[in-house]
Amino acid sequence: MSSLISEPLRLLVRSRADGLCEYCLTYEDDCFFALQIDHVISVKHGGAAGLENLALACIFCNRQKGSDVGTILADGSFTRFFNPRTDSWAAHFRLAGALIEPLTAVGEATARILRFNDEERVAEREEWIAQGRYPALSALARMRG
Repeated sequence: MSSLISEPLRLLVRSRADGLCEYCLTYEDDCFFALQIDHVISVKHGGAAGLENLALACIFCNRQKGSDVGTILADGSFTRFFNPRTDSWAAHFRLAGALIEPLTAVGEATARILRFNDEERVAEREEWIAQGRYPALSALARMRG
């Protein structure tokens, strides 16, 4: 199974994401590095390099997620991560000031491992909020479901 992603497919993924990290909803113009193509389910776990398994991710979310598909929560249960292809952002998270608060176990697993609320990331969102840049209009639609 090839993990190579053609340029036309990359463009489709980018267009569908409206310039947002599909995990933390950071707008690409606010990122120092270009957003990256992420395999929602990594190739090593059987995920395909097709449109239905690809998402746009900021470098912070993508690096933290890596090839993981979930984590163990405090109660000992394995919980999968948020899947931008099948899940509604608003069903799993809400924005409270600059914090991204989890609403479900899936949200909790994702927010913790992708480190949505690390001090530096919250500080960035606070600055963008003060400048009227976060959330972007395309992010608001996802936040509302």
